[in-house]
Amino acid sequence: MSLHRADSLGGRAAVVGIGATEFSKDSGRSELRLAAEAVRAALDDAGLSPADVDGMVTFTMDTSPEITVAQAAGIGELSFFSRVHYGGGAACATVQQAALAVAAGVAEVVVCYRAFNERSGRRFGSGVQRREPSAEGAALGWNLPFGLLTPASWVAMTAQRYLHAHGLTPEAFGPVAVTGRRYAARNPAAYFHGRPITLEDHAASRWIVEPLRLLDCCQETDGGQALVVTSVERARDLPHPPAVVVAAAQGAGRAQEQMTSYYRDDLTGLPEMGVVARQLWRTTGMGPADIDVAILYDHFTPYVLMQLEEFGFCGRGEAAAFVAADALPLNTHGGQLGEAYLHGMNGIAEAVRQLRGTSVNQIAGAARALVTAGTGVPTSALVLETDG
Repeated sequence: MSLHRADSLGGRAAVVGIGATEFSKDSGRSELRLAAEAVRAALDDAGLSPADVDGMVTFTMDTSPEITVAQAAGIGELSFFSRVHYGGGAACATVQQAALAVAAGVAEVVVCYRAFNERSGRRFGSGVQRREPSAEGAALGWNLPFGLLTPASWVAMTAQRYLHAHGLTPEAFGPVAVTGRRYAARNPAAYFHGRPITLEDHAASRWIVEPLRLLDCCQETDGGQALVVTSVERARDLPHPPAVVVAAAQGAGRAQEQMTSYYRDDLTGLPEMGVVARQLWRTTGMGPADIDVAILYDHFTPYVLMQLEEFGFCGRGEAAAFVAADALPLNTHGGQLGEAYLHGMNGIAEAVRQLRGTSVNQIAGAARALVTAGTGVPTSALVLETDG
């Protein structure tokens, strides 16, 4: 159990720049070039130059090291650089690391980035190609012999239990799939731009691994996304209204594995996100009613439902009805289901746009946004809000 502690991070740093490449199925260029393009775009958006940057944060499972991206983007000396582990679970934690560095005074301007050719190059959705000689690889050895080879198959096990426990059918996942594609249909950057779907489309899409259908699964995307973080004081002199980091948290649950935590007492929730939710609500004094828009990591639809329940937006087993009722603006960029799969970094950018008032699916009066990172793995989340 986490210890209660004062949080001195909130309100000291802000996201001031967002930049991305186009999102495609075949970028035609290296992951390093994608990263450099996204970084330069984010700096341009922030009204800063490469010379202003002294910190870089990215993920592990990345082919573009911080110092190499810095060189490619024209950035000079660095006083802070780090990486966060566990794939998509790292997304919000990159901003947490950047905010901590700014608050501690070890860096002034930190760029967070993620870039990959996830469709034309290494496809994460294809699952395990070879098992690495590591503790994580050994853990997979309990599941691979039984055919659990891909992320979809790992999630399907938990999704099936969720449906059984709550007396639901796979159609319960439809509202999440439809909501994401509805917003994506109005987003020119999205793969599903101009292509909303219906509940009937969802139910008719082919099985991938029961109970998951094709439209329950996220995109495979080539592209890059970068974010710029600096102090709130400096942010106020920059071109765009800052998205202030009110709180940031990481979480890993008891008996946590990477998407195969089948030996927990209960498979119908996401304990790692519960750890994160408790930290965010405790350190901010907020609750679900204080959130205007939620950008929840949606690599697979069932995990969106479970996240809503972990954060207390609704009761256990009630999230499908909650989404169907449009009770909360959810993944207004289209999410990874409808816009692009960038390991959640594009979701943080959408939260920033909502707080700036520049989203293509703008929520009137949006002042606070919850953003989450990958689930089924050790994860992270942010609460961002407008300044003042």
